[in-house]
Amino acid sequence: MPTPYTRREALKMGISAAVTGTLPTTLLAAGDIAPSQLPEPARHIPVCGTYDVIVAGGGPAGFAAALAAARAGAKVKLIERAGCLGGVWTSGCLSWVIDSANKTGIMSELRMILQKEGALRQQGGSFAYDPESMKAILEELCLSAKVDIRLHTEVCAAYANNARKLETIVTESKSGREAWRAATFVDATGDGDLAALAGCRFDMGHPETGAVQPMSLVALVYGVLPETIRPFIGAGGNKEAKARLLAEFQRAGVTPSYAAPTLFHIREDLYALMANHEYNALATNADDVTRATLHARQEVRKLVRALAGLGEPWKGLRLVATGSQIGIREGRRIHGLYTVTSEDMIAGRRHQDAVCTTTFGIDVHSIDPKKSRDYERENRIKTQAYDIPLRSLIAKDVNGLLMAGRCISGDFLAHSSYRVTGNAVAMGEAAGRCAAFAARQGVLPQDVPWNALRLVPEQSKPS
Repeated sequence: MPTPYTRREALKMGISAAVTGTLPTTLLAAGDIAPSQLPEPARHIPVCGTYDVIVAGGGPAGFAAALAAARAGAKVKLIERAGCLGGVWTSGCLSWVIDSANKTGIMSELRMILQKEGALRQQGGSFAYDPESMKAILEELCLSAKVDIRLHTEVCAAYANNARKLETIVTESKSGREAWRAATFVDATGDGDLAALAGCRFDMGHPETGAVQPMSLVALVYGVLPETIRPFIGAGGNKEAKARLLAEFQRAGVTPSYAAPTLFHIREDLYALMANHEYNALATNADDVTRATLHARQEVRKLVRALAGLGEPWKGLRLVATGSQIGIREGRRIHGLYTVTSEDMIAGRRHQDAVCTTTFGIDVHSIDPKKSRDYERENRIKTQAYDIPLRSLIAKDVNGLLMAGRCISGDFLAHSSYRVTGNAVAMGEAAGRCAAFAARQGVLPQDVPWNALRLVPEQSKPS
C-alpha cells in the first residue's frame, strides 16, 4: 500500500525530485486522497539558469539590489511578478518617495536622473515623481548594468541543502514551472515571500492582536491647474491641506475611508491622490488583497467624480489611472541576525555596519477603523534618527539569503518607520553589494567584511 503523503509532502517531493534528478517511487492512491485535495504528481522541472545572485522582487529595494550586485561584477537575475520594474513606485502609482534626502548612492543617482528629466518635484526630505518616467529609468539602469530581468514571473518554492543554505528557487510564469540556482539570494518581495518559502520564521502585524495596518490604492488624476487648488495640495506633515481636502470631499457628499486624504503635485496638472484605506486585509491572503483592490478602485472613482461634480475649482478633474497593485504597508517581518526595534528609534542607535540612517518617525495608520481612520496614538512617541544595520538584512534561519525593504527584521513600530521607499533603496543597495561579494568569495553574507562593501552611509558615526 502506498505511503499516505500529505499534499504538501507530495508537492515537496515532486519539486525536489525535479531539482535533484530523483523521483519518489510511490504516489498517493485514489482512496487516500481527501475530496478537498488534489495531489500534484512528481515532474521534472528544468533548471533554467545559474547565477551569482538572484533577486526576488523588482520594486525599490529589489531594483537597487540587482543594480548594485551587477555593478559589483556579479551575474544577476531579477525576478518580478508585474510587467515592469518599480513595484509600488510604478505598478502602485505611489508617486511619492519618503526619507530620501539624506541617502547617497543609487538613491541620490536616481533623484538626479529624475530631476534632469523634469520628472521630480522636491518637497522637503521627500519628492514627488512621474511614475511612467520612473518605470523607464529603472529598466534602463538595470539593462545597462546587464541585469538579467524576468517579468511576469513569481517565486513559488525555495529549497535549501542540509546546511540550511538556500540553493534553488522555483518560479511560475507563462513559461511554466522553472528552477533557478544561485550562490546568494535577496528577498525584496515586500512581504518576505521568498524567505517564508525557504522556511524562515517571521512576525506580522501588531504584537498583541496580529492586526495589520490598512492598504491604500493610489490614483493619478489631472485636469485642474495647481494655482487653483493650491490650498488642497499637501504632502508629508501638511495637516492643514489634508483637512481642507477632507472638507471638500464632505462638501461633495462623500467621506473618504482615509481621514487624511492627500493630493501630491507631480508636474503641470498631474497629481497623485491617496484617499483610501482598506482595513482587515492580510497581504499574504489573495482573497483579502483582491477584495481590498476591487473595493478601493470603486471608492477612488466615486471620490474623483464627487469632487469634479462640485464645479470650480474641481470641474476639470479626471481620473488617469489607479494602481494595478494596491499599496501594502505591512507584510511579513523576517527574522534576521538583528531586529530593529522602537527602542533603537527612541535612543537614536548607531551601528558600525549601518546601511542607512532612517529619519522618518513612527507612522502607524489606524488598525481599527471603529476608533480612527487616521493614525494610531503610537505616532506621538518621540524618536530620533537611527541606523539600520546590515545584520537586520541577513536571514537568521536560512543561510545565503538577505532581505531588503519592508520585510527586513524589525518590530511593529520600527517597521512603520523604515518601510518607506527612500530607505528601501539604501537597503537594497547594501544587500546587493553584500550578496555579490558573498557569491564571488564563496562565503555567507554574515561573513562578508563590512569594509569590503565600500558603503558610505551618509549617515552615521557610532556613538
